[in-house]
Amino acid sequence: MKPVVKRNILLNPGPGTTTDTVKQALVVPDICPRERDFGEVALEVERKLVRVVEGGESYTAVMLAGSGTAAMEAALISALGPEDKILIVDNGAYGRRARQIAEIHGLPHVAYELAWGDSPDIEAARRILERDGNVTHFFLVHHETTTGMLNPLPEFLELGREFGLISIVDAISSYAGLPIDLRAMPVDYLLSSANKCIQGMAGLSFVISRKDSLAKTKDYPKRSLYLDLYHADRHLRGTGQFPFTPPVQVMYALRQALDEFFAEGQEARTRRYVRCYEELMKGLAETGLECLLPARQHSKLLTAVLEPQVPGYSFMDFHDHCYRRGVTIYPGKAAKKDTFRVANIGAIDYRDMRVFNGLMKEYFGRIL
Repeated sequence: MKPVVKRNILLNPGPGTTTDTVKQALVVPDICPRERDFGEVALEVERKLVRVVEGGESYTAVMLAGSGTAAMEAALISALGPEDKILIVDNGAYGRRARQIAEIHGLPHVAYELAWGDSPDIEAARRILERDGNVTHFFLVHHETTTGMLNPLPEFLELGREFGLISIVDAISSYAGLPIDLRAMPVDYLLSSANKCIQGMAGLSFVISRKDSLAKTKDYPKRSLYLDLYHADRHLRGTGQFPFTPPVQVMYALRQALDEFFAEGQEARTRRYVRCYEELMKGLAETGLECLLPARQHSKLLTAVLEPQVPGYSFMDFHDHCYRRGVTIYPGKAAKKDTFRVANIGAIDYRDMRVFNGLMKEYFGRIL
């Protein structure tokens, strides 16, 4: 099939490269989102979002027009009651973003703060909880794309159960990329968006919520009209409509992306991403570049690469060298050492990573 548009290899952490069929799904007849036909599409997408993580009948996916940050803010301001307090694990930009949201809304919170590139220690978190008996919730980023670190989610969920905490987990860049089974790892609120590992288009995020946890928030004081999860969920389920205008075409693209996910399967998708990561590791080794993190902490979805401290290197020069040839890479983000970042999510495979490896060797071969 002839490509719809020029194909770029996006190695940034989302939006990622999409298939032609997902792009084509954007082109649908104009429809008012108040129509029953569109409501049926939205409810179909909602069920499939829950199915990706084996949520079953215990969960609902609350969809929002907005980026992953909209889902993060909605979860934080919806899930905490007036007497609640949250522990926020901050070892990257997205833990820090959760803290900023808590500060803006005046949410009682305590931070477990680490250098961006250090792995959270369960015993240190336990000591914080033992000192502060008012904590009722915790927030953790599963895959911290500041560094490419996979944070210890199962261990934190076990700690949360020990202390009776409600869990809010940012899986924005791990959902559909890594296996998450909510039957084995029951999370109360799991956040993601359409434009990462599910391989849809930007503009729609969602919070996969335990129905019983969400129901308890019904009478909490409202901190937002637009971002109230309970209201958004009840409205869609009660009327078949979003309470506010949704990104209509993005919804159709997400439906197509979900169908493609189930056709490929979680195991095969993870395997494809891991093979891309392994190809990248070969290229880094051949080029002589090193990673920020030890291999045991790698998510295998994004890798932070230490920038060489040599004359003639410039990230923007390297970026432009790749960009002119249809490959996009990403700058670092305030980790404890200077890095650039290479993601291996989206509709790519190992051959695309070989293209990048060739460009990387070509560029660094001139300056190293």
